[in-house]
Amino acid sequence: MSQMNPSSQRPSIGLSSHRNSITWFFILILLIYSLYSSKLILNKDDNPNCSLTSSSDISDKQKLEQVVLTIPPPSTTTTNSSQEEPTENAVVADPSHDNRDELQLNDIIFGIAASSKLWEKRKEYIKLWWRPGETRGVVWLDKPVVSTRDEGLPDIRISGNTSDFKYTNRQGKRSALRISRVVSETLRLGMKDVKWFVMGDDDTVFIVENVVRVLSKYDHNQYYYVGSSSESHIQNLFFSYSMAYGGGGFAISYPLAKELEKMQDRCIQRYPGLYGSDDRIQACMAELGVPLTKEIGFHQYDVYGNLLGLLGAHPVTPLVSLHHLDVVDPIFPGMKRVEGLRRLFESVEQDSASIIQQSICYDTKRYWSISVSWGYVVQIIRGVISPRELQTPARTFLNWYRRADYTAYAFNTRPVSKHPCQKPFLFYLKSVKYDEKRRQIIGVYSRYKESYPYCRWKSDSPEKLDSIVVLKKPDSSRWKRSPRRDCCRVLPSRKESVLYLWVGNCRQGEISEL
Repeated sequence: MSQMNPSSQRPSIGLSSHRNSITWFFILILLIYSLYSSKLILNKDDNPNCSLTSSSDISDKQKLEQVVLTIPPPSTTTTNSSQEEPTENAVVADPSHDNRDELQLNDIIFGIAASSKLWEKRKEYIKLWWRPGETRGVVWLDKPVVSTRDEGLPDIRISGNTSDFKYTNRQGKRSALRISRVVSETLRLGMKDVKWFVMGDDDTVFIVENVVRVLSKYDHNQYYYVGSSSESHIQNLFFSYSMAYGGGGFAISYPLAKELEKMQDRCIQRYPGLYGSDDRIQACMAELGVPLTKEIGFHQYDVYGNLLGLLGAHPVTPLVSLHHLDVVDPIFPGMKRVEGLRRLFESVEQDSASIIQQSICYDTKRYWSISVSWGYVVQIIRGVISPRELQTPARTFLNWYRRADYTAYAFNTRPVSKHPCQKPFLFYLKSVKYDEKRRQIIGVYSRYKESYPYCRWKSDSPEKLDSIVVLKKPDSSRWKRSPRRDCCRVLPSRKESVLYLWVGNCRQGEISEL
């Protein structure tokens, strides 16, 4: 008879200990739960804000989350400012007032600051972009001028008297006071159905379709101050990087314009030492607590000389405005300023969303780098220049202090190449039209005749070309997509003197490379 294993006769000490631990664990959990429940019951009447949420309450909360309302807190005896009821002027998100329909041009009022001394000359700039019957706005002058209704210009008003306002800046002019009040005075005219006010100078040229495109991104029922800084780093340091420059233009939403009008006259009295009108506006915005929303398509152009470098490598954003057109060179060589701008607007009429937009491609057979600033100029450079370099503006201009100082700009620039073989060949827009059959825009760009240094490279010279034909389909909705440069492609050509290019949306996987 076999003997039994002694270990099978002994009780399992480890198992018994484990069972006891589990039992005590559950007892401890029940004890904690009992204490927690009793605490809730005892404190239920002391804290009315703490309550259990039922399933019906959760359903009601989900319904409320669908509509966001700013509800004033109940009145209390405390003096804490964070619990005070909002004033009648506070912005409250009211669904019945949230009219977010598509912005139209006639929803925008333009306030144009002008000088009677320069009116005869600068009114020609306004005629370029003003559309009688479509655009709405007012020109504000210091003195009456002779004008006729058939000139196709905005209504003319005389600014209010500002002699009671202090002005102590020795370098500036008192006219800054009246110009700073253009938005407020325009609002007081009581125009109906206004969503935005846009301020500009008499030498500011707007692309009005792009003004609409840019402002469409923002809720006009909220407080918005939209514009851009100067191209001059020193100017921005002297004034402010937080200031929208008035010459390049800026936009103020209607509710913000109302608040500005209420306090502006008091506000500008507090800043008699400021230089201009736009820094006074920014000072009042600071008091209102509204920051600058930057849109870099507003261009102050605090530069001198040739704008080719800037307009030939425009950032990927809509071109909204041009300024200081009396200071810079005519944008088309050999043409008067207004005449050249009129030619640019021929392209604007065909595709305002794409005006001045850059595209980059390469002629693989001739080793050419090609940069297209649509509606303006095509540049061809021998050799391979990377897109990273081509999209950086070349310093064809001087800074606001007439110096060739690359550190003086608020953006990256590159030097003009001194290599004799890499001087760009320029082809400026000559004509543009829309082809109904092909449903595309045909632009013809002619070579600008100038001397070129001797080049030892054996590659083909763009000098053999007389013209470039650029084909493009209109793309009015391009800014509703994520920002991206257009692609361009070199097309076959039967003539050695003509280069054909296609410009448009990039294909899947298409990039700018040789």
